[in-house]
Amino acid sequence: MKLPELPDLPIRDVLDHIVETLTDHETAVLVAPPGTGKTTLVPLALAAGGTGRVIVAEPRRLAARAAAGRMAALLGEQVGETVGYSVRGDRQVGRRTRIEVVTSGLLVRRLQDDPELAGVDTVVLDECHERHLDADLLLALLLDARAGLRPDLRVLATSATVAADRLAMLLGDAGPAPVVQVEGRAHPVSTTYLPPLPRERKEAQVARAIRAALAGTDGDILAFLPGAAEIRKTTALLADLDDVDIVPLHGRLSAAHQDTALRPGPRRRVVLSTAVAESSLTVPGVRAVVDSGLARVPRIDRSRGLSGLATVRVSAAVAGQRAGRAGREAPGRVWRCWPEFEHATLPAYPEPEIRTADLTRLALELASWGTADGYGLTWWDAPPAGGLAAGHEVLRVLGAVNEDGAVTDRGRRMARIGLHPRLARALLDGADVVGARTAAEVVTVLDDDTHTSGVDLAAGLRALRREQPARWRREVERLTRTVDGPEGVDDPAYVVALAHPERLARRRGPGSASYLMAGGTAVTLPAGAGTGDAEWLAVGIATRDPGRSEGYIRLAAVADEQLARRAAANLITTADEIEWVDGDVVARRIERLGAIILSERPLRDPDRAMLAAAVRRGLTSTGIGLLSWDADAVALRQRLDFLHRTLGAPWPPVDDESLLAAADTWLGPELANARRRADLEGIDAGQALQRLLPWPDAARMDELAPDRLEVPSGSRLRLDYAADQPVLAVKVQEVFGWKETPRLARGRVPIVLHLLSPAQRPVAVTADLASFWHTGWPQVRADLRGRYPKHAWPEDPTTVPAHRGTARNAGRNRPAAPR
Repeated sequence: MKLPELPDLPIRDVLDHIVETLTDHETAVLVAPPGTGKTTLVPLALAAGGTGRVIVAEPRRLAARAAAGRMAALLGEQVGETVGYSVRGDRQVGRRTRIEVVTSGLLVRRLQDDPELAGVDTVVLDECHERHLDADLLLALLLDARAGLRPDLRVLATSATVAADRLAMLLGDAGPAPVVQVEGRAHPVSTTYLPPLPRERKEAQVARAIRAALAGTDGDILAFLPGAAEIRKTTALLADLDDVDIVPLHGRLSAAHQDTALRPGPRRRVVLSTAVAESSLTVPGVRAVVDSGLARVPRIDRSRGLSGLATVRVSAAVAGQRAGRAGREAPGRVWRCWPEFEHATLPAYPEPEIRTADLTRLALELASWGTADGYGLTWWDAPPAGGLAAGHEVLRVLGAVNEDGAVTDRGRRMARIGLHPRLARALLDGADVVGARTAAEVVTVLDDDTHTSGVDLAAGLRALRREQPARWRREVERLTRTVDGPEGVDDPAYVVALAHPERLARRRGPGSASYLMAGGTAVTLPAGAGTGDAEWLAVGIATRDPGRSEGYIRLAAVADEQLARRAAANLITTADEIEWVDGDVVARRIERLGAIILSERPLRDPDRAMLAAAVRRGLTSTGIGLLSWDADAVALRQRLDFLHRTLGAPWPPVDDESLLAAADTWLGPELANARRRADLEGIDAGQALQRLLPWPDAARMDELAPDRLEVPSGSRLRLDYAADQPVLAVKVQEVFGWKETPRLARGRVPIVLHLLSPAQRPVAVTADLASFWHTGWPQVRADLRGRYPKHAWPEDPTTVPAHRGTARNAGRNRPAAPR
């Protein structure tokens, strides 16, 4: 193969060096920023310098097609001659093809079928920095193949912002692989930060920035938005612009529409793109970039059984790449739709998908490779154990792996279909009921929901069948060829339920827009969804915004209970349940589909052990306040608490948590006989607490912490143990004769005296009576003499008898007890 005159791009001067490095070392890392020509010129040079085929792995189908088209154009040929491409559902390769551009996922499948990659001389892994799940898996499998079957296979990893040292260590044999770095020729790019206005939606903010860019620059504008929905909304906000063309660019468009965005237009253009234009594609004529600061990435919410795409902030590396698009051909400007101070808070690099995405498909590929847990493979980041275990469990339920984790024949067939295992299962099993074509049609929509714009799957399918868009039709035909099935009923809900049985949903109440899915997550049906007054739905796609408890239904088909029972028979269980519900014990036999109750009826003779357990749970959830606590019971508990705090063992703790933990000890007989709330409410807590008294020490309880205390007047007054120190409220005249404050618990704790007037009003609080008589009493005495002149108020209360009434009756009281 002879190279033509190549364009003057930065990579051109080092092509010979790259080829020599890869020839000498067989692995290498190429670090070059976007626009240097690494995606197109390097594969041409490698093919010209060798005899075997060169395969270029791209993370996206759009990038694969564009790269092949650009290389074929440089050779003056059509795609499919020297340069071809293969993506899912579309392949243009001929007998003379030397360079084939494929998606990473497709090359994984090819490697599974042919681990030796017969006839392939070199594999180029492009845009490694994007850290897509398929790309990380492909790297691990290629390294494993090189270590065994193909030690001569050359691997070149290219990237724009990658941490080259780590990648070089992975690729190297005895040491790190060589790293070739190429500097770009970027023109200067000035930055403007455009914070959002109050309550301004992101699409409106981007549209405002685009208008500013149109007024402040020449040339085309490239605006980055997270997804196709935001592109559509922003397009509508710019509909009044008459002198420019608004051009969308994302991976779900037809090839013709994608090519339009990648060619210069007759007029000034605003290209609204997803992340596909960040690095591997060149959009010509761009002088300004508007960056929303958002990207859409795979995420899984394992706690709620929801997986899909989540909108996240971009990393600093991605923001830099996006801005660099404005300086490819001339000085440019970038408008960033966030405050300048927030830029420093961006993460440095994108989060690798392997850490956050659903790993079911990865688990199937690993099982097919023969290492279900990925052990022995060299990983950039090893798959998280929890995520991989969850994926294995799904595969086991689908019959794709056996109990030991080894792939089954069914699993291999599912893997070859090239879909997520859930969708492959829906295609295989659904074809037997609804027919091969209907199953393929539904699965195609589930795999790519941009084929339809509404929530109602049935309506979306009718529109697709009528309009027959090329991309949807090609995928349907491909999938139809992979399965056999008779002509069946047109029931899209059944296929959806096969793919996601845990998303079968039942309305939570008449007329409600809230549904409970079998997996236990509540989801809301948007207004005007078109599904009518459906009791049951088979939910194909649901998402949940951060901070919201309920998910949001994006795609669903009307179902019924009979369909749910048929499609998710393995989720149906029948069990006797005895629970504490709404403050009482409820015993019933319940049939469930996952979290959804299908039927229930009362149990007439419930299991006694289960009944007792439910009563205990009810007491725990409601609290021991449910028992009968009279004043004596409360007082006993407070005395025990005082002794435990003061003396410790053997006096037991009696706080709520401790009493609930020891319920079987002090409530044993009563709890065993309780059947309902009323039984618990009738338990005498004071009597039950007697079982916690630590004998023989309990014989001294009235001495250590008496319930009542006799004062010098002869009154027996109740002590209050509610506070940290016991409190005795007493008329001051009744403690005449006491010289010191009484102490409890072997003299460790003095009583706090709340001294009262004859009218029971507080006059003093003291825990040191001797000091009070000496320093506080003179002032209190003067005040009391003025208010209560008929009473005796001695100068030295320690020397006179205590009394209850006035001074005239004082002599009738017995003498004060000596202290």
